[in-house]
Amino acid sequence: MSASTSVPVTVPSCDVLPVMAADGARFELLLQRPATEATQVIYWLPALGVAAKHYLPLAQALAERGIAVAIHEWRGIGSSDKRAGRHEDWGYRQLLEDDVPAGIAALRASLPRGRLALGGHSLGGQIGAIYASLHPCDVVGLLVVASGAPYWRQYPQGRLLWLAYALAPWLARLCGHLPGRRIGFGGNEARQLIDDWARTGRTGRYAAAGMAVDFEALLGELELPILGLRMHDDWLVPPASLSWLLGKMPRSPNRQQVMTAGELGLDKADHFGWMKLPSAVAARMADWFDERPP
Repeated sequence: MSASTSVPVTVPSCDVLPVMAADGARFELLLQRPATEATQVIYWLPALGVAAKHYLPLAQALAERGIAVAIHEWRGIGSSDKRAGRHEDWGYRQLLEDDVPAGIAALRASLPRGRLALGGHSLGGQIGAIYASLHPCDVVGLLVVASGAPYWRQYPQGRLLWLAYALAPWLARLCGHLPGRRIGFGGNEARQLIDDWARTGRTGRYAAAGMAVDFEALLGELELPILGLRMHDDWLVPPASLSWLLGKMPRSPNRQQVMTAGELGLDKADHFGWMKLPSAVAARMADWFDERPP
């Protein structure tokens, strides 16, 4: 069956895989298998502050098209045994060195075969790109959905964003974590994570405290096919934001596509709304997979 088949297919129940990271942190990986043997696999990285379970509709829509999906759980949210606070802190380094490798290892232990692509929403797309640059031989492609670099110069309201990027780390240090639930941005996020994220927002460059790695150079050397899906009404990811992210990977052939409200069956094609009706997004992703040589 073609991965882009639109005929509804009954898929198995989602598997829940326990994962322990290198530093002892624990979380659960959600693995949605297709009804047939999976030859194509996506390791999916959520947006900041969004629990893995909210991407199950997307995973099921992809599984109906023959693609297996493993949904990562960010440290500090959902099934994670960590919560950000004055005595619990982490940043991009822990995500890249401890959590994502452990999740992919758990996926491969349960599903050892199948071409593996990284996919991600918002921050997930950015972390996916960085991880791919660190492990370019482990993945066959990258899918970024409603995702782009947060560099302030790529936004119409850029000066206000620069101020937010300056204030967010200060607020996180003051409170012991960023109180995202209270201020309406992300979850309750770790201080170093917000510092790493805000640095990119101010400078346009990726770096991680504690990692002596030139991410910009690695991204520039990456050679992987990329699909970038932007939501038409997504003010959080204007066209320039996605282009700035993809522009860091000039050797990676990319396809940028825009999803409209009409295609999604929604009133607006915004940053989060597509998650409720993800069939059109899943179809675009499946078509992209079909075009990749085996």
